Amino acid sequence: MPAVPPSPSLLVACLCAGWCTACQAYAPVFAAVAQQYPAVTFAWLDIEEHSDALGDAALDIENFPTLMLLRDGATVFYGTVLPHPGTLVRMVEALRDGEPLAAGQACPAGFAQAVYRTARA
Repeated sequence: MPAVPPSPSLLVACLCAGWCTACQAYAPVFAAVAQQYPAVTFAWLDIEEHSDALGDAALDIENFPTLMLLRDGATVFYGTVLPHPGTLVRMVEALRDGEPLAAGQACPAGFAQAVYRTARA
């Protein structure tokens, strides 16, 4: 049976910074969870490297790791999370299963679309 390609409708984006030690420690956790869910698109986006595509809202992120989860292009969650595998797994399963997630913080207008476009590029 061929592998199922990631769904463009489910996206988990980690918005990070290369200089951030918390992000550096979280990167292998994020990658390991991504391996467990091949039908979900995962993206690791450095807010400074992608600042042109993401806009000013990315540079306003002050706490890491910051996650954005999107279902069908709509933000389901946006905010800082504890860098634990179990937290990410629970969030991905809720996203995949269509369950609601805690709102997190308000997402700046247009930012989710910028993240989605950048992650899919």
